[in-house]
Amino acid sequence: MTDNSFRNMVETVVSQIPKGRVMTYGQIAALCGNARAARIVGGIAHFGDPTLPWQRVVNKQGGLASGYPGGRLGHKEHLESEGVKVHGTEGNYRVGVKELLWCPHNL
Repeated sequence: MTDNSFRNMVETVVSQIPKGRVMTYGQIAALCGNARAARIVGGIAHFGDPTLPWQRVVNKQGGLASGYPGGRLGHKEHLESEGVKVHGTEGNYRVGVKELLWCPHNL
């Protein structure tokens, strides 16, 4: 698998995450064929297509990304604008992964 095909698969998965749901970096990496590539998924999120719903991607504990535009606060605000409840305090914002985790059925 080339780097471009992995990137394309990641972007396809992210494009399908519905409003109000989330996926983890590791979950996306595993669905795209490389369970150990969570950090690569994070890099794709950071430098990837800005029109995709990257706000719906969180870490395995539901933590928000410091590298998101506007930092964790920007990530929080974007999720809340979609109706997602974010818990915690600045620097430690989290969403309920167990309740919000989404898995595509067509992959």
